[in-house]
Amino acid sequence: MQKSLLCMILFSCFSIVLSSQISTKKFGKGIQFQGKDSTFYVKMNVRFQNLMTHSWSLKDDDFSSLEDYSSNYLVRRSRLKFGGWAYSPKIKYKLELGLSNRDIGGGSGSEFNSTANVILDAYVDWNFYKGFSFRFGQGKLPGNRERVISSSNLQFVDRSRLNSRFNLDRDMGLMLTHKHKLSGDFILIEKISLSQGEGRNVTAGNSGVSRGSEYAFRLEALPFGSFASKGDYVGSAVKREKKPKLAIGVTYDINKNAMRNRGNLGSFITNGDTPGHTLNTLFADLMFKYEGFSTMIEYVNKSAKDGDPILYDAELGTVLGTYYTGSAINVQAGYMFKNNYEIAGRVTSISPDLGVDNDDTRYTLGFSKFVVGHNLKVQTDFTYRSVTSQGDVPDSNDDQFTWRTQFEIQF
Repeated sequence: MQKSLLCMILFSCFSIVLSSQISTKKFGKGIQFQGKDSTFYVKMNVRFQNLMTHSWSLKDDDFSSLEDYSSNYLVRRSRLKFGGWAYSPKIKYKLELGLSNRDIGGGSGSEFNSTANVILDAYVDWNFYKGFSFRFGQGKLPGNRERVISSSNLQFVDRSRLNSRFNLDRDMGLMLTHKHKLSGDFILIEKISLSQGEGRNVTAGNSGVSRGSEYAFRLEALPFGSFASKGDYVGSAVKREKKPKLAIGVTYDINKNAMRNRGNLGSFITNGDTPGHTLNTLFADLMFKYEGFSTMIEYVNKSAKDGDPILYDAELGTVLGTYYTGSAINVQAGYMFKNNYEIAGRVTSISPDLGVDNDDTRYTLGFSKFVVGHNLKVQTDFTYRSVTSQGDVPDSNDDQFTWRTQFEIQF
């Protein structure tokens, strides 16, 4: 299947070349095609991340007793990205494909028609009136800021534990966005989305009372105006803001009759015979940048509507699975020196509901060298993970220490 997909992509690119004018502005800006009749525009990017990870357990939580060493080397991400406009600059589109094993994994179940999970984004965004735009297709939901930030634009090697446990991720559906100025530089953005609620590339449609939909509402405020180069959704101060810039966002999400243990992520814990629990999620986040300093703070609380994270079989009463509910906070900050080296720190605290998982706190120190912004960089970070047992959940792991190094390149 991957060979067929690659052949199709190469054929499509060749067809575009024959009917368009090609330009390459500079490294990281992709290969750009403009139709000879100016009826379409395409920008194509290729990127990949190579990751090295080394981990140790701390026996009795003692740094002098490092043991159980393990290491891993892998292509963390490998992506093909296509974006641009069709017919009019007001009709934009995005297509992003994931080609690494980590990208395409998880699609072997019947919910995915037993096929590879290749497509990440595939949507059209129509700016139909002034600050109003309408999006249809598969893409990231308007959830926490860290998730919406591209994995190529992160301040650390990867996103925080808050994101991996609680984020809304990608889904198939509709989204309406309105962006406008209140007064002076003050910008307000409202987003409303309706989606299937089960994540990307799911082919099983919703039917009956046991399968629901997902509704997300987000409000963003930029009191000091826009960031340079959309920096409110870019990690690190790669563009040094000459004046303080602040972005504040709040999201409320309702995933009705959720089928998966993390909403639209994780394993399927019901096949539709038993109605899933409705999950309610609240996010609050901010991004602040000034000169070489940047900071991002996020808070999340996810709960089952009936207060019980455990799902039972409607007829037998047996446990089908447990939803990942609870709260978390992530605080990170960094300083970018004028030679484009950055030092950054992050603290992430996870407090799952009783019976869901153990409490988890992670302290991360990161160092990065940005050669050409986020398009060519080397990042390394060191994380100390402290696990605290709660309730009936066994404390099966000692504390851990992890060292990661990652190389990123995007043409």
